[in-house]
Amino acid sequence: MLARGGVAAAAARGRGAVGAAAGSRLASTWAEVPMGPADPILGLTEMYNKDTDPRKVSLGVGAYRGEDGKPWVLPSVRAAEKKILEDGVNKEYLGISGLPSFVDLSLRFGYGDNSAPLKEGRIAGVQTLSGTGACRLVGEFFNRFGISAQNAIYMPNPTWGNHIPIFRDAGMEVKQYTYFDRDIVGVNVEGMIKDMKDAPDGSAFLLHACAHNPTGSDPTMDQWREISDVMKTKKHVPFFDCAYQGFASGDAEKDAGAIRLFVDEGHQVLLGQSFAKNFGLYGERVGALSVVCADKDEAARVESQLKLLIRPMYSNPPANGARIVQTILSDPALEKQWREECKSMADRIIRMRDLLKSNLEKEGSSRDWSHVTDQIGMFCYSGITEDQVLEMREKHHVYMTKDGRISMAGVTKENVSYLAAALHEVTK
Repeated sequence: MLARGGVAAAAARGRGAVGAAAGSRLASTWAEVPMGPADPILGLTEMYNKDTDPRKVSLGVGAYRGEDGKPWVLPSVRAAEKKILEDGVNKEYLGISGLPSFVDLSLRFGYGDNSAPLKEGRIAGVQTLSGTGACRLVGEFFNRFGISAQNAIYMPNPTWGNHIPIFRDAGMEVKQYTYFDRDIVGVNVEGMIKDMKDAPDGSAFLLHACAHNPTGSDPTMDQWREISDVMKTKKHVPFFDCAYQGFASGDAEKDAGAIRLFVDEGHQVLLGQSFAKNFGLYGERVGALSVVCADKDEAARVESQLKLLIRPMYSNPPANGARIVQTILSDPALEKQWREECKSMADRIIRMRDLLKSNLEKEGSSRDWSHVTDQIGMFCYSGITEDQVLEMREKHHVYMTKDGRISMAGVTKENVSYLAAALHEVTK
């Protein structure tokens, strides 16, 4: 039996133990983890959603919207989904490299039916988690095998915001080459070629196949030929990120022109494809990565290594979106319907460009807005400054990214005149 003093001491020890335990809980394992910065696009959307002004316009998110400002599921996609449901397919895992028929059709779609490497079976291809997954897989592949000089990848300045962290997190050094000239509001091809000549031989270059994000400005086919010649001389490695085939001009064959030119001229290109924009399958994460090789044996070896990279990252890709694309591209009637629907999206964007430019002219703007219609695809690089962007947001409740990039999908017949008036107001 404990004496009264002993009981008190034991109680004190107990209270001390409880206090120590509480203290250890307060000193969390994660206490030193800092708050990460908000995503610039999602943060912009949050600000837009909180804005109560009825005139507000959202021009930030890079996803297609119809004239009513709402997401549009393509009827060809709905028809494919119905067919898949009727076929009663199971929900088993896909293989590491994805749905084989989808991959085969993706290669045909990107390289064309008459592609020599495709006919010769020397293209390695795998399904990926949309274009983002394709980019990350390229970065891991380059890093593991030392494909690029100095383990660096050159990408255009500017480029899609996620490109830089994707390749940095894959262990590569990111460098940028001259691309866009704000003074001419267009591609600086001379600067681009100079930087390619100055880069070490055998460097990897990320190229936007069409509808450059964020500027909407692409080289002409003659300029692509110049770029191809320089890259061939320097033995550079071209990686095409293709997110808008068919959606840019409304013609999927035209939009693949740069890719097919490089392949025809003997480049061993890598091609990352996304089916988010052109098929409206944003949430399905449907993509592919392919590598043009010297022969069938090399293609088999490359594909085997891509699979070894995929397995510990995400094991295998999702099936549903791949089945939708496969169903459409394997059915002539559905493919024809899809091409018409894809063109209708591209045509609406083109009409909005024309309307925006004409409304700016009606406002009496003395600036040259020809770049609005010269550019192509989802985005328009407006050429306005960050201060003007903030003025658009604060005074006119028009939301766009700080670099002045306009998502043309957010422009409608209802808001285009208001947008033009606001742009004129801040650029006088």
